[in-house]
Amino acid sequence: MLLTLIVLAAALAWLRWRRCSYGLLASAFIVLLVVGCGPLPIGLLARLQSGYAAQPPAWGQRNVIVLLGAGTVRAIGGEVEPSLFAYGRISKAAELYRACRQAGRACKVEVSGGDARGLGRPEAAVYAGDLQRLGVDAADLLLEPRSMNTWQNAQFSGPLLKAYGADRVLLVSSGYHLRRGTLYFAHFGIQAVPVRADYVSGVRSWLPLSYNLAMTDLALHEYAGIARYHVYNTMGWNVRATKPGAL
Repeated sequence: MLLTLIVLAAALAWLRWRRCSYGLLASAFIVLLVVGCGPLPIGLLARLQSGYAAQPPAWGQRNVIVLLGAGTVRAIGGEVEPSLFAYGRISKAAELYRACRQAGRACKVEVSGGDARGLGRPEAAVYAGDLQRLGVDAADLLLEPRSMNTWQNAQFSGPLLKAYGADRVLLVSSGYHLRRGTLYFAHFGIQAVPVRADYVSGVRSWLPLSYNLAMTDLALHEYAGIARYHVYNTMGWNVRATKPGAL
């Protein structure tokens, strides 16, 4: 947006429309301050993450903790590892699993994520190794290695949850991602209890920070995904919705 405003201002200046050019430059400066100094990302992220707890309500009899992927990276040496953004989610899923087992309830951890970056290993398989090292029994892991995005996370999780007969589904992801995630899962008839693995926010600053620009981009990506869902539903482009509450 900033680049567009600056390019348009430069074009108008070249056409000698100086007042319009100055107006666009002023607009670009205001956008830079509102975004870079923190007010916009703080507001956008707070709205996305409000109401989501870091702990679940009471357990069911047959529980599934659905862990949504956050990408992988190829480290020096060639190993494929979870991305920086994935570790909070992995840790939270393992924590919930231990709490579920201590409560004496049946519990599975479904790891949903394919090889979206083309690194040779799906997120589900990569994360499964970390979960086992954190105490999750290999027999309690359900792997969904095909999904390439959040929509497919929800779409491909349905059959696994139905086959297991889950009566309580917990959806573990970053706080900013839960609103879109629960929306997509509900579309496929999965009433998931959202559990926040982490919380992010912008930073108030007297000077514009690149961090705030990144956080704004993160938030806008989520809002765009939510808006696209509703537009596609209106146009009839989404896969037919499953009856609410039906796995």
